[in-house]
Amino acid sequence: MPFSFFRRGSGSDDRLDRIEQTIDQMLVDDRHAFKLAMAALLGEVPVDDVRKEVKQTDRRVNEGERSIRRDLVIHASVAGAIDSPALLVYMSVVKDIERIGDYAKNLLDLARDGVDLGSHHNWASRRDEIDRLIVATAEAFSERDDDAARQLLVEGDALLDQFDDEVSALVRGEDTDGDEIARALALRYLKRVVAHLTNVLSSVVMPLDRLDYFDEDPEDWEAEREGGRPSPRRDGTGQGG
Repeated sequence: MPFSFFRRGSGSDDRLDRIEQTIDQMLVDDRHAFKLAMAALLGEVPVDDVRKEVKQTDRRVNEGERSIRRDLVIHASVAGAIDSPALLVYMSVVKDIERIGDYAKNLLDLARDGVDLGSHHNWASRRDEIDRLIVATAEAFSERDDDAARQLLVEGDALLDQFDDEVSALVRGEDTDGDEIARALALRYLKRVVAHLTNVLSSVVMPLDRLDYFDEDPEDWEAEREGGRPSPRRDGTGQGG
């Protein structure tokens, strides 16, 4: 495990338990907002039926992030420098979780603009796969399950590559099934959702200095490896591949 807290009294324990519970709830809310937005984008529900709830859910996520930051500041003043690396990890993780809600709103905006991807191949299965990834990420993070996190990182990496390939096909004019602009935008939003989930997972298996790097392009990491720094991508182990 790349980070842990030294518990320093019941007040500290209560704060850390509250932080973990808030992170769990933020991911539950992210999942809810994502599913509502995708239901609208796939034409399963009218946009107006879910728009208010998506925004309310995103506000809860934002409030959760602010609450965690306040608790971390208090915890830092009590625990001191000994917990600084773990504090930084939590700060990074909650920002990634908050951003997932923002991309759910972006997906809903496409539906609000009249986009309906329900007739296009594989979009429902994409929704279901990312929904499963959100749930599995929450479980792996909560349990600090190293093995599960590594496997999910491999799956996330494959999705990132898949979405990149599909966007490239749209840009090059190789996919002319209609709604090219909307699908390219939606794929980019889905990619960012997955990227933020992989960043959360990276906190379970990677040291502090390598958080948020899992979603970097493999070509960029080739240069890092030449300089003696292993890539976190490909096998989910942080050892390159």
